[in-house]
Amino acid sequence: MNTIKNNDGKGKGVNRRRFLAGAGASAISLAILEPKTVFGSEANSKIKLGLIGCGGRGTWIAKLFKDHGGYQVTAAADYFKDRVDAAGDELGVPAANRFTGLSGYKKLLETDVDAIAVESPPYFHPEHAAAGVAAGKHVYLAKPIAVDVPGCMTIEESGAKATKKNRCFLVDFQTRAHKAYQEAVKRVKEGMIGKMAIGEATYQCGPTWAHMNEILKKNPNDPELKLRAWGMDRVLSGDVITEQNIHAIDVASWFVGEQPLKAYGTGGEIRGFAGSCWDHFAVIFFYPNDITISFNSKQYGFGYDDILCRMYGTKGTVDTHYFGTVTIRSRDESYNGGRLNNLYTNGVVNNIATFHDDIKNGNYSNPTVKPSVRSNLTTILGRTAAYKNSEVTWDEMIKANRKLEYDMSGLKV
Repeated sequence: MNTIKNNDGKGKGVNRRRFLAGAGASAISLAILEPKTVFGSEANSKIKLGLIGCGGRGTWIAKLFKDHGGYQVTAAADYFKDRVDAAGDELGVPAANRFTGLSGYKKLLETDVDAIAVESPPYFHPEHAAAGVAAGKHVYLAKPIAVDVPGCMTIEESGAKATKKNRCFLVDFQTRAHKAYQEAVKRVKEGMIGKMAIGEATYQCGPTWAHMNEILKKNPNDPELKLRAWGMDRVLSGDVITEQNIHAIDVASWFVGEQPLKAYGTGGEIRGFAGSCWDHFAVIFFYPNDITISFNSKQYGFGYDDILCRMYGTKGTVDTHYFGTVTIRSRDESYNGGRLNNLYTNGVVNNIATFHDDIKNGNYSNPTVKPSVRSNLTTILGRTAAYKNSEVTWDEMIKANRKLEYDMSGLKV
C-alpha cells in the first residue's frame, strides 16, 4: 500500500484515495419568514439533499452529510444503475428517487431536494452545478471545479448567480476548512515570515488509479468502461495535476494570494497504465512581485508520499503537510498548528457543517468560489505548459479559452 507519510517520515499507512475504504440582511430575511416557508416545510426540518455521483467518494460524502444530523439524503443520481442502487440502499433513498444515465441529474433536480452534492467526474461539474443553481438548489461542489477554462468561468458565473438567488455554493477544499491552515495563512499575510521570493508545492503518491487501470485495460474502447475509469482519462478528470495535485497548488495560491503570470512545465507517463493521463508533472509558476513556486508530482513508485507546500520568506518559513503538521518558524516567533492526522475527513466534516450553517442562517456570500476558480485555472496553466513542454502565460491561456470535449457516443442518455 502506498502511504501518505507525515513530514517526520513516520507514515501511518494513510492513503488519500484508499482512505475511503477504511449574520446580515439575508439572515434577517429568513428570520421573518413564516416557519413553513424556509425550506418548504418546518423551519427546523432537515435539509433535503440530492447526491449527484454515487461512486466511492460520493457515497462516503453522503454518509457524512447524514452523520451531521441536519440533512436527509432523499435522491441520488449516477450514470450506472449498480452504483446508484448501492448508494441508495446504504443511504435510504427511495427507489423512485434513484436516477441513471447522463441526464439522471435533471430528474433529480425535479424532486423536492433543497441542496445537491456534486460528486460526479470533474468534466461534468460545471454542467451539474449550473443546473443546480438554475433549479434553485444550494450547491456543494467537489474539487476540481472543472477541467478547462470555460468550465471554470461557468463555475464562477454559477457562484455569482447563486448569491443573487440567495443560494449557497460551497467548494469542498479540506485544507481551507482547517483552523491550522487558516491561522498559518493569516500569519504569513501579516508578515510573520517576511518577504517571500520562492516556494515549493508537491503531491507525491503511488499509483492511485490502479483499480481503474484494471477496469479500463479489459477493453480500453468500451465507452462505459471508460466512464467507470474516468480517472484514467485526461478530459474526464483534467489529468492528475488538476484532479488531485490541486490540493498542493491551492495552498500555494492561498499563501501568495495572486494568480501566476506564466508557467513552464514538463511531465509524462512511465507506469504503463491504460488511458490518456500522465503520472508525473514538473512546473515552475511565476507570480507577481518576483515570487516563483516550483511544483512537482508523481503517481507512481514507492518510498515517499506527501502533499506539502513550503514558502520561504526573509524572516522564516511556513511548512504545511496534508497528513502531517502545519508550522511556521521565524526569527521572532514560531507557530505549531499540531498534527493533522485526519484532514481528509475532518475538512469535509467542517465544510458540511459550514454549508448547513450558511443555508440555515442565510449566508449567501459564497467565499469559496473565487479562490477555487483561481487555483483550478492555475492547475490548467501548469498542465498546458507541461503538455507543450514550454512557457505559457496566464493571458494566453485565458484568451485561448480551450474547451475539452468528451465523446459521449455509446453512452445512454
